[in-house]
Amino acid sequence: MKQSLQLKMGQSLTMTPQLQQAIRLLQLSTLDLQQEIQAALDSNPMLEVAEDGSEARSSLAEMDFQDTQADTHIPNDLGGANTLNSPEESRVRESADSRTDSEWNDVIPTDLAVDTSWDDIYQSAAPGTGLSRPDGEDSDFESRRGTSESLQDHLAWQLNLTPMSPRDFAIAEAVIDAVGANGMLVQSVDDIWGGLQRELPELELDEVVAVLHRVQQFDPLGVAAQNLSECLIIQLRQLPEGTPGWETAYDIVDEYIDALAQRDFKLLMRKLKVKEDELQTAINLIQSLNPRPGESIGEDTTEYVVPDVFVTKENNRWLVNLNPEIAPRLRINSDYASLVKRADSSSDNTFLRDNLQEARWFLKSLQSRNETLLKVATCIVERQQGFLDFGPEAMKPMVLHDVAEMVEMHESTISRVTTQKFMHTPQGIFELKYFFSSHVSTEGGGECSSTAIRAIIKKLIAAENSRKPLSDSKITEILEEQGIQVARRTIAKYRESLNIAPSNERKRLV
Repeated sequence: MKQSLQLKMGQSLTMTPQLQQAIRLLQLSTLDLQQEIQAALDSNPMLEVAEDGSEARSSLAEMDFQDTQADTHIPNDLGGANTLNSPEESRVRESADSRTDSEWNDVIPTDLAVDTSWDDIYQSAAPGTGLSRPDGEDSDFESRRGTSESLQDHLAWQLNLTPMSPRDFAIAEAVIDAVGANGMLVQSVDDIWGGLQRELPELELDEVVAVLHRVQQFDPLGVAAQNLSECLIIQLRQLPEGTPGWETAYDIVDEYIDALAQRDFKLLMRKLKVKEDELQTAINLIQSLNPRPGESIGEDTTEYVVPDVFVTKENNRWLVNLNPEIAPRLRINSDYASLVKRADSSSDNTFLRDNLQEARWFLKSLQSRNETLLKVATCIVERQQGFLDFGPEAMKPMVLHDVAEMVEMHESTISRVTTQKFMHTPQGIFELKYFFSSHVSTEGGGECSSTAIRAIIKKLIAAENSRKPLSDSKITEILEEQGIQVARRTIAKYRESLNIAPSNERKRLV
C-alpha cells in the first residue's frame, strides 16, 4: 500500500486540566474540600485567606497579568530586607523587639513545692505567640481527642493490677487474646487449652477454666463469656440481693433464652409458673443488661455532619443559602500578583506566572462548585416543598433525570454534586440524595414516593398494638385501603431498611 497524508476535521471532547479540577472539587465532601483548600494555600503563594471585614484587594478580572505594569521589580531575596511587610506586621515586630528582659522571669528556682503551679513561677506568654493557652480551653483536649484504648488494652491493664502467678498470667493473656470486639470469646476453652499446652506443659483444663472465671470479673461486666446466656448470667450475679425479678430473670437466661428470643411468653409463664406482671418485671431486668459488653470500650466512631446548604422559610417562601463556614474566603494576593512582569521569561517570573494562573483556575472551580450546588439545592427545594412543610409522608418521587432537566446538566453532574452533601432543613439534616426516591403507582393514577411509604410504615408500626403487632401482609392491606398498591415483599424490604424487626420479634406483653 502506498503511504499518504490526509487532513481531517472533527470534534472531540477532551478533559482539560481545568475541567478535571472542577469535576474533582464538585464531588468532594465538606471535610475533603477543606483539606483541598488548605493544600492549595500551602502550595500556592498567590492564594490567601480574605479576613472578615477587610476589602478584597483583587478579583479574577483584576488579576490579568497581561495588564500589570511592566516596570514592577521582583526582589531577589524574598526573605531579606526586600520582603513586603504590612504595617501591622512591622508594628508587631517592633513591639516584640522593644520588650525588655524584665518582663520575663527566667530564673529557675532550685527547689519547688509539690503543689507548685507553673503560672505561679512563670508569666504567661503574650497572646498570639502560640505559647499560652486561651482562657476556658480544656487542657486535656488532646488526650481526650486522641485514639482511645482497645478492649484488649483495657483488659490487659486490669490484668497487670491483678496478683497472679506467672503460669496463671500466661493463661489470662491467652484468654484476653481470644476475646472479640463484642466482648465474647471467639475461641472455645478447649482451643485455648490446646494452644497453651506447648508453652505450659502438664496444663490442666480446670486451670484454664479457673483463670477464665477470674477474667470474667474484669470490667466491663460480662466480658470473656462463651455465649449470650453466660454473659447475662455474669451480669445478673453482680446485681444486689433483692433486685425485683432476679430469680425469674436468672431462670430465663439460664434455661429458656431461646423461648425469650421467640417471644413465646405463654411457654415462659407455664414453665416458670409465674404471672404476667412477674414475667414482665424479669424481662425488663434482662433488657437492662448489655449483651455486647465489649462495644462500650473502644474508639469513638461518632461522625458529625456539617451542612452544606441551609433552607429557611421567610414570608411563606423557602430560601436556600450556602453555608459560609464550610470553606474560607479565598482571594489572590495582590502583592505577589503585582510582581508578575509581562515580558519576562526568568525562572522567578515564570514561577509567579504559573501560580497565578493556577490560583485563577482554583478560584473559578470553587465558584463553579458553589453555583452548581446552590442551583441543584434550589431545584430540590422547589420540588420537595411538601416534605419541608409536612414531613417525609409528603415526599414526592424524584430521580436524577428530573433535576438534570430542570438545571440543564448531565445526570452524572447531579450525582456528583449530591454525594456527601447535606442540607439543613426544619425537618432535620439530610443528604441531598435522600430526596431522590423511586415511586409506586396509586389507584388514582398518581405516584407515591418510596420515602413516603417508609414514613407511613414507620408511623403504622409505632402506633400498633404491642400484643398483636402488624404483619407485612396486614400493612399491605392498610396501604391498599389508602390507594397505595405495593407488594408484601416490598413492605418487607422497606421495613428492613428502617431496621424494624418482624412482627414476631416485636411482640410485647404490654
